Amino acid sequence: MTFGRLDRAGTYLVLCTFALIAIYPILSILFLALHRKEDLVTGFAFPTRIDLSSFEAAWTEGNFATGFKSSFIVAATVTAVSAVLSIGTGYAFGTMRFTGDRIVFPIILLGIIFPYEATVIPLYYDFSDVPLLHWHLLNTYWALILPQIGQSVAFGTFWMRAFFRSTPRSLIEAARIDGATSFGVLGRVLLPQAMPAVLTMSVLVFTYTWNEFLLALVLVSGSESHQTAPLGLSFFAGASRAGDPTKVAAAAVLVALPILVVYLFLQRHFVRGMLAGALKE
Repeated sequence: MTFGRLDRAGTYLVLCTFALIAIYPILSILFLALHRKEDLVTGFAFPTRIDLSSFEAAWTEGNFATGFKSSFIVAATVTAVSAVLSIGTGYAFGTMRFTGDRIVFPIILLGIIFPYEATVIPLYYDFSDVPLLHWHLLNTYWALILPQIGQSVAFGTFWMRAFFRSTPRSLIEAARIDGATSFGVLGRVLLPQAMPAVLTMSVLVFTYTWNEFLLALVLVSGSESHQTAPLGLSFFAGASRAGDPTKVAAAAVLVALPILVVYLFLQRHFVRGMLAGALKE
């Protein structure tokens, strides 16, 4: 019994230690944002007087309304399209056997394995003049949406395939006996059970897409109306870091806030999706 208590205490100690390591820089940025420009802040400093003027100034001067609009358009579109495509491909690879499935699935996984940084420069030249179609997609939302859908579908297919493979075959066979089609099995039997996994995948894809910086820097930096929030934060920080670090900290908090809100609203489903064995074969 004593050993069990010591083991539990050691586990909590390790978890608390890593939690503090993760929370410390977040609180440092938040507390810096709550200070005034005139305050001399060094390191971790709790504000004696809360001042929200830095948030208002950062939002206005950094033109984050445009950046948030662009980020929401890109992240919402990528998340929605990737979720629909990933559910379909994951269902096919997880519950069906067809010619070439053992070849196609590893090819899809290349989207996870292959470093996307190596594709940025080719994407720049391809989008400057799309082959055959002669479309110019640089400095448009499509330049960000299309590549990230491709990356997210690779991850989503792997995620949903693992979930569908862990689903009892008896459910599928019972639905087949009742006369359900493949779409009926997916929509009426499997998809309701898969919602925690789908929401967890959607949160991860939304977070990854919202925080994407390199693609935005290369593909849409020439259009202010299409610049995303992280890209706007980078430009704003470069211009304001020396003059007013509190504004930069406030801008960083604003850019990170939507991710926190999404996670808080979907926290229960996120945890359920992780614990449901979404990655369990």
